[in-house]
Amino acid sequence: MGNSLLLTLCMHTFLVQPHLKKPIDTIVIHLALVNGITIMFRLIPDTMSSFGVREFMDDVGCKAVLYIYRLTWGLSICTTSFLSAFQAITISPSNSKWAWLKYKISTCVFPSFLFFWIINMLIYIRIILTLEASRNFTVAGSGFHHVYCKDKQFEYGSSVIFVSAMMIRDLLFVGLMIWTSVYMVSVLFRHHRRAQHVHSTSLSSKPSPENKATHSILWLVSCFVFFYCINSCLSIYWTFGSTKSKNGEHYWNYFILLPNLLPFHVVKK
Repeated sequence: MGNSLLLTLCMHTFLVQPHLKKPIDTIVIHLALVNGITIMFRLIPDTMSSFGVREFMDDVGCKAVLYIYRLTWGLSICTTSFLSAFQAITISPSNSKWAWLKYKISTCVFPSFLFFWIINMLIYIRIILTLEASRNFTVAGSGFHHVYCKDKQFEYGSSVIFVSAMMIRDLLFVGLMIWTSVYMVSVLFRHHRRAQHVHSTSLSSKPSPENKATHSILWLVSCFVFFYCINSCLSIYWTFGSTKSKNGEHYWNYFILLPNLLPFHVVKK
């Protein structure tokens, strides 16, 4: 619902009010699309398994569903971090060392998307090469296991390389988001201090716009990092754990809520 609403609002601006569209709208549309696809390709197989449907996917379906799900999850992380960087550059003061990027950042949107797609497609190519449909519906051993899919043959070395590639990508982009968010908070704090010298804070008891924006940034970053850490831990366990029940994977669904919560926050602001 959140992604659909956000996508509808942005498309309305593009089609009905094109004079109001901004470069950031393109980033938001891309984010809403990949988030929606992530949720759909995650919940459809889990919903079918909750109804006891066995052998819902063959080898080709297993590879396609898992590849698209992991690809769009990675794209969501990259796009969210890029959105944070875009906002940080946009609000940077004219005398900032990042000010020169204000006039060039809009031309980097589509090249950045292309880079995100290529790097994530390469990282997750292993899914196409190594996964097959699972015939055991209840218990999973070593190696990656989805409710309907599993590794053909668990290879510790290749699994370490695969997980390491994901972790490096995630650390880079999550680190970028944290850094740009801290920068935005510092810019807003300095602006708030300067504004206090011009306007008396005793005139209103309402929180200042800077405080509201700061709280929004901190809320978003905290949620993003929390859900990322939980998802990463579960991904590692689900790859290297020696014994796990496939029924336990349903709990993983609670930790893909970030793509669904983020659009409501963007719409609200």
